[in-house]
Amino acid sequence: MAAEVKKEIALEIAHVLFIDIVAYSKMPTDDQRAAIEKLNQIVESTDEFRKAETENRLLKLATGDGMALIFYHSPEDPVECALEISRAIKEQHSNLRLRMGVHSGPVSGVVDVSGRANVAGAGINTAQRVMDCADAGHILLSKRVAEDLEQFKHWRPHLYHIGECEVKHGDKIDIVNLFTAELGNRELPGRFKQAGVGAAVPAAAQAPSKPRIANWTLVGFVLAALIIAAVLFWQRQKPKMSSTGPAVAEKSIAVLPFENLSRDPDNAFFTDGVQDEILADLAKIADLKVISRTSVMQYRSGLARNLRKIGEELGVAHVVEGSVQRAANKIRVNAQLIDARTDAHLWAQTYDRDLADVFAIQSEIAKAIADQLQAKLSPNEKKAIEQPPTTDLAAFDLYSRAKTLVLTAGLSATGEPDERKAIELLDEVVKRDPSFFDAYCQLAYAHEQLYAITGFDHTPARLALAEAAVQAATRLRPDAAETHLARAQYLYNGLRDYAGALAELEIARRGLPNDPRLFELTGYILRRRGQQEEGLQNLQRAVELDPRNFFTLQQIAVSYQFLGRYAEAIGAFDRASTIVPDNVETRANRELFYLCWKADTRPLRQTIDAILAQGPGAIASAADTWFFCALAERDPAAAERALVALGDNPWWSNESPIILSHSFGEGLLARMTKDEARARTAFEAARVQQEKIVQAQPDYGPALCVLGLIDAALGRKDLALDEGRRAIALTPLEKDVINGSRVLQYFAITAAWAGEKELALQQLEAGLRAPVASLMLSYGALKLFPVWDPLRGDPRFEKIVASLAPKDN
Repeated sequence: MAAEVKKEIALEIAHVLFIDIVAYSKMPTDDQRAAIEKLNQIVESTDEFRKAETENRLLKLATGDGMALIFYHSPEDPVECALEISRAIKEQHSNLRLRMGVHSGPVSGVVDVSGRANVAGAGINTAQRVMDCADAGHILLSKRVAEDLEQFKHWRPHLYHIGECEVKHGDKIDIVNLFTAELGNRELPGRFKQAGVGAAVPAAAQAPSKPRIANWTLVGFVLAALIIAAVLFWQRQKPKMSSTGPAVAEKSIAVLPFENLSRDPDNAFFTDGVQDEILADLAKIADLKVISRTSVMQYRSGLARNLRKIGEELGVAHVVEGSVQRAANKIRVNAQLIDARTDAHLWAQTYDRDLADVFAIQSEIAKAIADQLQAKLSPNEKKAIEQPPTTDLAAFDLYSRAKTLVLTAGLSATGEPDERKAIELLDEVVKRDPSFFDAYCQLAYAHEQLYAITGFDHTPARLALAEAAVQAATRLRPDAAETHLARAQYLYNGLRDYAGALAELEIARRGLPNDPRLFELTGYILRRRGQQEEGLQNLQRAVELDPRNFFTLQQIAVSYQFLGRYAEAIGAFDRASTIVPDNVETRANRELFYLCWKADTRPLRQTIDAILAQGPGAIASAADTWFFCALAERDPAAAERALVALGDNPWWSNESPIILSHSFGEGLLARMTKDEARARTAFEAARVQQEKIVQAQPDYGPALCVLGLIDAALGRKDLALDEGRRAIALTPLEKDVINGSRVLQYFAITAAWAGEKELALQQLEAGLRAPVASLMLSYGALKLFPVWDPLRGDPRFEKIVASLAPKDN
C-alpha cells in the first residue's frame, strides 16, 4: 500500500492554503462542530475548490481546528481561494473568524499510522507557520508566494511586505500581507506589533532580498529531485517571455474591429456590435485575458494592420480579425484567430446564415476561439455566452450606436449632448425590446453620467430614471454579474454609498473577470473617499486590462493632478496621446495642466493654433480650454472667438460638478475688459439659468456654489456669501472629498468678488489644504487667471502664489 501511495502522491511543488478557526479551542463543543461545518460549506462552494477538485488536483486535510488545501496548478489558486472564502464570510454576515496562510513548497506522499494515504513536507509545515503569524481576517503569504504573484501586475497593489516573523525552532519567515479594499485585514498582525515592526509597505517597493540559506540538510537525491520538480513546475507555470518585452500570457486575446463589407455604410454600427458581442462573450471566460473594447477601437478595419505590433501594444498573444456582410435577411460573418507573435493563422471560419442567427454565430465563434486556446469554460460561463442579447435586430443596431456614444463622451465639451442622444437611442431600444438586459444597464449608466459624473442634471428626476433602469435590469437577470455592476454604479454615482458599491463589485468580479470597469469604478470610489493613492492603483490596474483606453489614462492624469503631481499627470496625457494622437481634448488638456503647473501659456496656445489650422470645426470639443487660455493671456479677441466656438456648451467643466455656463464666461470676459454693462447682462442671464438648476436640486452644494459666484459678480454680497457657506455645509468632505474640496475652493473666489479680502485669503489657504488639488487654485491659475484679480497686489496673496511656484522656476 505504501508503494502505491508514494507512486500516486509523488514528490511535487504544491501551493498550500492553511486555514485556522480563531479561538476554536475556547468554543463549546456544539459551536465547534457548527464552525467546522460552516467552514466546510464555505470552502467547498468556492470556484477554486470546485475547479481543482474537478481536475483531481486538490487535496484537503483536516487539522482539527481548520484545514489545509493543497493545490498543484498555480500559486494563484490558494490565494484566489482565500479571497473567495473571505468574501463569502462577509456576504453571509457570518461570525466565523478565520486566519489564513499560503506557501509554495515541496510535499510528498506518506502513509499515516492508520495506513491511509496522506501528505507531508516543508510546503505544509511552512504554510502553517505563515498562518500562525496572522490574526483574525488576515491572509498572509510567504515571501516566496508573493514574489511569484508579483509576476502578475494585478496582484501588486494588494501585496504589502511586513517583515520577518519568528516561528517554531527559532526560524524566521518573511511575511507579506494580502488585502483588497474590502477583503483581508490591513492591520499589522499582533506578533509584529509586539516586535515593534513598523507599518507594512507595498511589496513591489521592496528591493529583492537575497535568499535565506535553509538550516536543514537534505539527502542528495531528494535535493536533486526537489530542484528538478521545481524547475519543471515553474517552466510550466511562468508566462512566456519574449526576447524584447515583458511576459505575455498564453491565453490572452484582443478582438479587433471587424470590417463592414455591406454596401450600406450605416451597417458599420451593426458590424461594431457583432465584434463587441464576441469580445464580451470571450471576456466572460475567467481562463482568458481579454482586452476591452475601448482599447481595440483604435485599430479600425480598412487600414493595414501590423498584428505583431498590435499584439505588443496590447500585451496579448492572439488577435481575432473578421468581417460582416449583411444583405436583406442574410448575413455572412468571417472570423479568424491569429497568433500575433508569429502571424500564424490558427483557426478560421465563415458563417453564412439567416440574419436572425447572428447572435448564435457570435456565441459559436467565441466558443470556437476558447476551444482553440484550450480555455476552460465553466457551466455558468457557457450559459452566459449562449444567451443572446436580444431577438430584435433593429434594437441591437440602435444599442450599438448608443454604446459607442457613451464610450466616446469622455472629457469632451460635447459630452452632454452625446449622453442625451445615447439616452434617446436607448429609450427607443427598450421600447422595442423590453427584455433587452444590456440596454437597461447602459441606460442606467448614461443617466448616472448626467446626474453625477458630469453633474449636468443632478436632479431627483434624473436619479429616478437611473434607478428605474437598474430595477428593470435586476428584474430581468437578478443574479447576473452585469446586474451587480449596474447596482454598484448606481450606489456610487447616485447615492454615494461607497461600502454598498464595493460589496456589489466584489460579487460582479466573479462573472466579469476581464472587465476593467470593476477596477475603474473601485478607483473612483476610493478616490472620492480620500484614498487617492489606492484609487490611482486601481485605475492603473484597469489600464492593464484596457491598455489603450485613453479615457482611463485621462482619469489617471486627473488623479495625479488631484495629488498635485503635474509631471506625472502630463506623462499620463502623453501616453494617451500616443494612442489617439489626433484627439484634441487630450492634447489641449495636456497643455492646460502644463499651464496650471508652470504658469506658461505658450504650449497651450501653440496647440490651439495647430488645432485651429485643421479647420473651423476642429476646436469644438476643446473650445473651453481655448477660452481659459485666452483669458489667462488677457486676449479678448481670442476669447470672443472661443465663446463662438463653444456654442451653447459651458466654458468650464474641467472640475465638474462646478460647471460655469457660456453666459458666465461672457460675463467673465466683459468683466476683464471693464465692460460693466455687458458683464451685468451676461451674469443676469447666467443667474436665470443657474437659479433653475438650484430650484430643481436645492440640496446640491456644487450648484449652489456656482449661484454664489454669480451673485458675487452681480454685487449681491450677503446673498453670495450665504449661498457659498450653505454649499459647503451641504457638501461635507467626510462624505465626498472631491465635491467637498471644490465648493470649499471656489468659495474663495466668491469671497474675493464680494470684496471680503480677509475671508477670501482664509478660504484660499483652506482650499489649498483641501484633500484634492484644484486647477483653479493652481500656481498658473492664481498667477494669470482674471478671477483672482481682486486679490492681486496684496502681499499675502502674492506670497501664497510665490510659494506654489514649481521648484525649477
